[in-house]
Amino acid sequence: MISDIIITVIFMIPMYGFFIWAYNCPEDCILIGRRWMFKGEPEISSNVIRYIKFASIFAMVGSPIVLISIFLKPYVFGLALIVFILVLITGATLILTAESKD
Repeated sequence: MISDIIITVIFMIPMYGFFIWAYNCPEDCILIGRRWMFKGEPEISSNVIRYIKFASIFAMVGSPIVLISIFLKPYVFGLALIVFILVLITGATLILTAESKD
């Protein structure tokens, strides 16, 4: 049990680094591995930038909840996973249907 928690924490450190980077530099996160496809600097929609920022914040908050619930009883994991997915779908819908302020 303790070794599982230690391994989870070790894997969470780079994952959090990626989420922080995705929040601070959403354009670079979107274009990672795809920059060669464009001749100039591509224009990225403000909706996509808002979605990437939402997804990274949500993952920073939601992934520990799901990972901690794995170590608890099975019904807690199922409930946490369902809530995780529902909030993700709701937030993505609200972000993508919101009017752009540009």
